Amino acid sequence: MSVPGEPLGGRALAAAHAFDIEAAKARLAEAGGYEVIHESVGLEIGVYVLVAPEPDHQQPHDDDEVYVVLEGQGTLDVEGKQVELREGHAVFVPAGAKHQFTGYEQLSVLVIFEKARA
Repeated sequence: MSVPGEPLGGRALAAAHAFDIEAAKARLAEAGGYEVIHESVGLEIGVYVLVAPEPDHQQPHDDDEVYVVLEGQGTLDVEGKQVELREGHAVFVPAGAKHQFTGYEQLSVLVIFEKARA
């Protein structure tokens, strides 16, 4: 249990900072793509926007990840299992799993990677 005003687990916290998810989403709205909005030792957070008819070209990742749908709807195929997604839904994809979004017109997701630590 932490005590107010003391570092968590005996380590000092880095300064908190805000990041603008909506601004990243707006920058990607026309052409789609991926933008990292936070990166630290064990975590990467990004915004991924897919715009039809451009297909999702993802390859399996080295890290576990979570997708949170910010806007739109579509299907995520994970190793042959299809997951229907819409705004407010989230899905976990384990490291190394083949996955791809399909069936979208415009889909915006928040992507959270747990970066592997050496």
